[in-house]
Amino acid sequence: MRRTIAPALALLALAAIAAPALAVAPHSGAIATRSMPELSDFLLFAVAVAGVWLARRALRARFRRIPKD
Repeated sequence: MRRTIAPALALLALAAIAAPALAVAPHSGAIATRSMPELSDFLLFAVAVAGVWLARRALRARFRRIPKD
């Protein structure tokens, strides 16, 4: 199991390092009105939902195990 986690963490670290390079141009100083949520808002919501789902799944699996006497 540990062998599959290490490449995933390396890929995540690489993505975090490369994220600023993929960002949009710096702010121009012009104020814009927001008519709808940005893509980052949707992505943040999706990551939060995934985190809650993973936590609930882990807790369910933890309490599903039969305790050893």
